[in-house]
Amino acid sequence: MTHQGLIGGGSIGATLKRQRESKRMSVAEVSRVTRIPLPTLDALEADRFDDLPGEVFVRGFLKSYAQAVGLVPAEILARYTSSRRVAIVTPLPAQSPVTAARDGSKRLGVAIAFVVLLILVTLALSIVLTPRGHGVPSELSRSSTPSWVLSRA
Repeated sequence: MTHQGLIGGGSIGATLKRQRESKRMSVAEVSRVTRIPLPTLDALEADRFDDLPGEVFVRGFLKSYAQAVGLVPAEILARYTSSRRVAIVTPLPAQSPVTAARDGSKRLGVAIAFVVLLILVTLALSIVLTPRGHGVPSELSRSSTPSWVLSRA
């Protein structure tokens, strides 16, 4: 397979179609060689790139199509990139739902631990700061043995 430069001007789709026809290849032949579905090839030849899945796939389809019909893939991809004016953007790392759930349960665990600790500190302070014998009701302070037990004896 010999590679040629781009033939003439025009759109990318028109260039691919013109080169395919000059090689006397049908769309079905290109589909068989590249394993690109027929509707996708039709969209490429019609420059309907927005009808196709993401940029990575479109670039792969264009490269395969160009190779199959004897064009230089790098030239087709360069024309596609300049026609689309695609900015290369570094995506921000997304927080996965699993990580988000883990962070949420970690916060909940810390909150529960803080509340339990607060209760224990309050309980300990109330035990330490309560004066001995002064907080006992008068009924209990007279005798440790209930009166009904003493009357039976």
